[in-house]
Amino acid sequence: MQLEFFDVPSPCVGICQSDEKGHCLGCMRSRDERQDWKTFNNDEKQKVIKRCIQRKNRKKNPHNAKKEKTVASAELEADMQPSLLDPPSKTSISPDTDLDFSDFEL
Repeated sequence: MQLEFFDVPSPCVGICQSDEKGHCLGCMRSRDERQDWKTFNNDEKQKVIKRCIQRKNRKKNPHNAKKEKTVASAELEADMQPSLLDPPSKTSISPDTDLDFSDFEL
């Protein structure tokens, strides 16, 4: 982490109302984060701000969070090595006539 010369300012925008989860509608901080802001060091404040940005993005796009989870799990499954106990998958290789090996040298 780089040296911090200035204190991290509060993300408060003056809209101090809570949503159904208890996060501020203006800055998306939790009640504890709002109350303890002055006691946090700069590193903790930056972490709170990152969490607030994530909360705001999730609130704006609730369906994207679910899609990201399914995409991430699909990528994990694709990266996993197949089990030796699973039956071999049948992959069909279609002949591709667009391949040009004229520039290829041995």
